[in-house]
Amino acid sequence: MTRLDARSAKSLPACEGEGVLHGSSKRGQRHERRPVLFAALLALGLVAAGIPADAFAQQAGAPAVGVVKAERRPITTTFDFVGRVEAIGKVDLRARVTGFLQERAFEEGTEVTENELLFKIEPSQFQAEVEQRKADLASAQAELVNKKLDLTRAQELERTQVGTRVRLENATAAQQKADAAVMGAEAALKLAEINLGYTEIRAPLAGKIGRSTYTVGALVGSDAGTLATIVSQDPMRVSFPISVREGFAIRERLGGGNGAAANVRVRIKLPDGSDYPHLGKIDFVDSQVDRSTDTVLIRATLANPVIRKGSGNARDLIDGAVVTVKIEGSEPQMAVTVPRSAMLVDQQGPYVIVVDKESLAQVRRVRIGQGTAEIAAIDSGLEAGEMVVVEGVQRVRPGQPVTPTPVVPATRQDRMPK
Repeated sequence: MTRLDARSAKSLPACEGEGVLHGSSKRGQRHERRPVLFAALLALGLVAAGIPADAFAQQAGAPAVGVVKAERRPITTTFDFVGRVEAIGKVDLRARVTGFLQERAFEEGTEVTENELLFKIEPSQFQAEVEQRKADLASAQAELVNKKLDLTRAQELERTQVGTRVRLENATAAQQKADAAVMGAEAALKLAEINLGYTEIRAPLAGKIGRSTYTVGALVGSDAGTLATIVSQDPMRVSFPISVREGFAIRERLGGGNGAAANVRVRIKLPDGSDYPHLGKIDFVDSQVDRSTDTVLIRATLANPVIRKGSGNARDLIDGAVVTVKIEGSEPQMAVTVPRSAMLVDQQGPYVIVVDKESLAQVRRVRIGQGTAEIAAIDSGLEAGEMVVVEGVQRVRPGQPVTPTPVVPATRQDRMPK
């Protein structure tokens, strides 16, 4: 009995100790579960009250965003197209008579003046032809004089009743025939002189002449093709097609009616990307739509002055060059504008995030108009004075409270680049 009590006494503290330890561990686990249980109960209470569970977390820490104020400012409306430079005058020089080239009187690639001598064909055979025709004319004129005398004598004899009526009629016919021969000889002489003049090929207009197809000594004629080409230099044209849809948009923005062309200006960018300093003016709009492309051809005229004098007189616009054409309104139009960084796009189209008076982020669907590389013009969906998010958009969800901070845009530009 004593031994059993001893063993029980020895084992009892160990059991009681284990019981104390186990009890402490369970109480610790219960303490750790209390915050989790509290949060779960709070969430259930918020849901029961009709408040989203994440609204409480949002109120606790509203994300900071950078905002700018939508402003109404003048914007020059522009439309961009691809165009091609065309010379107003362009002539392919051809030989009109057959002969050997005797002279080339110009330097290739230089500008020539109107009526300047360019090519000369050997004129000797044509000069001889002229002399022959002159002789034929003199002979015909002499014959006409003789026939006129015969007619005079026949008329006198018929009046004195010595000659016959038949003789008078024959003399009259002979005189008329001689008169016609003179006219034929005069026409032949004129044609010979024209052919002689064709031996000198002169510039029909002022402009720059290209390379010569034939050299001195080559046989040329009407079937020899183009000897050289002259293109006028100042002014020049730029032609560009626009779709019918774009045409309606231009008319709506820049003014309708027959005087729409007067309300626009034409600017171009050269092939190297630089701005051309001279404005153009639309002078032609085609009356038909190209059925294969559904486009209308438009043409504008621009000055093309000399930028560097010399044998070639360097100019910016070259016939056939491809340029960027910008059509812009003659007067700026007021529009609500925001930085391009504020613009967002999804499957439904463009939109911006605005911050309302309660500092809540809201999605605003907008329609974008013309603008610049840094500034977007808003046609509808946004009012001037509203605060638009430009920084921290990725941290914002619709309806979420935010902490707005004004941001100064890095650049401000009120018109399209020239």
